[in-house]
Amino acid sequence: MDDVKVISLGGSLIAPDKVDEEFVRSFYALASRYLDESGRRRIILICGGGGPARLYQQALRNITAVPDTEREDWLGIKATHLNAELVRHVFAKYCRDEVVTDPTGPITFSGQVLVAAGWKPGFSTDYDAVVLAERFNSHTVINLSNIAKVYTADPRQDPNATPIDAIGWKEFTGIVGEEWVPGKNAPFDPVATKKAWKNRLKVIFAGGKDLDNLSRILFEKDFEGTVIGPR
Repeated sequence: MDDVKVISLGGSLIAPDKVDEEFVRSFYALASRYLDESGRRRIILICGGGGPARLYQQALRNITAVPDTEREDWLGIKATHLNAELVRHVFAKYCRDEVVTDPTGPITFSGQVLVAAGWKPGFSTDYDAVVLAERFNSHTVINLSNIAKVYTADPRQDPNATPIDAIGWKEFTGIVGEEWVPGKNAPFDPVATKKAWKNRLKVIFAGGKDLDNLSRILFEKDFEGTVIGPR
């Protein structure tokens, strides 16, 4: 059976303000090395919106002066589509299929890489990653962002916040809450958290910029990060 890795690639890594070409190039080189070592390895990449999402959402708020959660969510989703198209074309050697924008619909996964993006309001790319992991029988989601570990609280607001090495889903829910809000600063979307808990998935949080550490995750060696899963 093929080994499928599901990686949620934070938009802050792809395009923190503009496209981080050095990161995308280095990430592609690492992923290629992993894929080429065994032709049976496959990766599903779910791309976040990053800087473009925040930029356009803020512009809408500034122009209309009327908060509109659903419209802001759609702007964020379209930003994930743009980032995903970039990643799909970078991985053209391995990716034969169109970007997935509905994780619940028909999906063709004919190459070694499948690229996905945001779906619809009320569901983040974290949720997409969990759904795709379930559909392709992957028990682990690797969540890469600009944070190296999950903390007990937001360290920018709570000086007593401490990093977590491992935590169960019940305890993690107490950190992220249960309500989804577009653009919410949480390590993992609460709606995705519920589904991952139900499916008994394991989620690994790690800093995406540390590609040596990502290599250790992919090749199943000791790594730095936070592991969330059944206890």
